[in-house]
Amino acid sequence: MTTSRAGYDLTPLSQERVEALAAALSPEERRVLLDHGTERPFCGTLLDNHRDGAYVCRLCGLPLFRSDAKFHSGTGWPSFFAPFDADHVRELTDDGHGMRRVEIRCARCDGHLGHVFPDGPRPTGLRYCLNSAALEFRDAGTPLPLRG
Repeated sequence: MTTSRAGYDLTPLSQERVEALAAALSPEERRVLLDHGTERPFCGTLLDNHRDGAYVCRLCGLPLFRSDAKFHSGTGWPSFFAPFDADHVRELTDDGHGMRRVEIRCARCDGHLGHVFPDGPRPTGLRYCLNSAALEFRDAGTPLPLRG
């Protein structure tokens, strides 16, 4: 078993487990998480969420970002300057759409989350640009899910 610094199991999920979890997804959530889609800007349900808590992977429940790392980027997607735990987000080079970007995926289920760009605020200078369809929000004080 691979465990993150924050104490979460990062053992990759089997394809069968991913398919079982994906049965509960809406068509849009499937398109984003499993088919590497992108929701339209300014349409995501979590863009204007300002409550305290954590954003977790909609598919496997792994905590991905904390509300105190969220900022208004003006891009139309929820944006964060740092992940919950760097081990929870995997980065891959994405040469699609005629440009080079860095795709981010959930480290446990490999679900597509969005992209990271080097134009964010201090202290990291990074902008993790997320699809709301890839996330669930958990209010502060609510136990974080242990799915996986």
